[in-house]
Amino acid sequence: MQLIDGFGRVHDYIRVSLVDKCNLRCTYCMPQHVRFLPQDHLMNNDELFEIIRIFVEVFGIRKIRFTGGEPLLRKDASSLIERIANLGTQLSITTNGLLLHDFLHLFKQVGLRSLNVSLDTLKEDRFIEITKRSGLSKVMENIRLALSQGFRVKVNVVAIREMNDDEIVDFIRLTEKEELHVRFIEFMPFDGNEWNWDKVLSYREILTMIEKKFAIQKLNDAFNSTGKAYRVLNFRGTFSVISTITEAFCSSCNRIRLTAEGKLRSCLFSRKETDLLGEYRSGGDIRPLIISSIQRKDEKLGGLPEFENEAAVKKVLSERAMVKIGG
Repeated sequence: MQLIDGFGRVHDYIRVSLVDKCNLRCTYCMPQHVRFLPQDHLMNNDELFEIIRIFVEVFGIRKIRFTGGEPLLRKDASSLIERIANLGTQLSITTNGLLLHDFLHLFKQVGLRSLNVSLDTLKEDRFIEITKRSGLSKVMENIRLALSQGFRVKVNVVAIREMNDDEIVDFIRLTEKEELHVRFIEFMPFDGNEWNWDKVLSYREILTMIEKKFAIQKLNDAFNSTGKAYRVLNFRGTFSVISTITEAFCSSCNRIRLTAEGKLRSCLFSRKETDLLGEYRSGGDIRPLIISSIQRKDEKLGGLPEFENEAAVKKVLSERAMVKIGG
């Protein structure tokens, strides 16, 4: 059975948050007021596996991305990833890269070959300012290590005006000699992250900055792609821009999200959640809940107003910080 919403979109890709904690403190993702959940509120290993098994075997989910928080902080992450790999789906992960060196062997063993590494600056002092921690050298070392071992590595850069807009070209230069894919992400609004329209560095602005320095070519985008992909001529790697704010891609969305406490979200921006874990723990059948959740999915942006209407957007934001949702 396929998960099809009221607008004919087929959902075959789930992003699963393994934990709601992180070892960095980026304020656009984790505002100061965030409180982490007690362990017994989160899905345990068996619960998470069984819920994911239903998505795969009943609803045909073909791709799973592990997210967090920082997913590699979960104590049983290795055994959980290994179990889920046996379901035979395509696996990927989004991580801040600090612990990546400890998991590359496992990833190779289970066939997880695609890594997204969140990194918003190439400057050590700015890394500390953004994340409230040190560690840039370790992240860069682990990116190089993963590339050397044949992993497909994407670097996710949240582009924010007057935070890191002066580093766009520096990130592009990373793609010159390495088969690395850099993704610039427009700054998105979440609970407590002080988003406003003036901080949004748009897709068109980012592209203009790059075109002033390099000759680029447009690449073909997959139907369900979130990014608009390009390559600098004669560079080995590629780059893209995820234009959620200025040129949304909702019409081809095939993604759903499962939070660390077992809540299903049909959209990153949705204010509606379906408690799968509660139903599962009570012995109920979660399949009808999954179907109804997808069928109720909004056509665009989780029902948010247009982003240009800043006051209206802030008024109806989900009461979740990004770290509590999973990227």
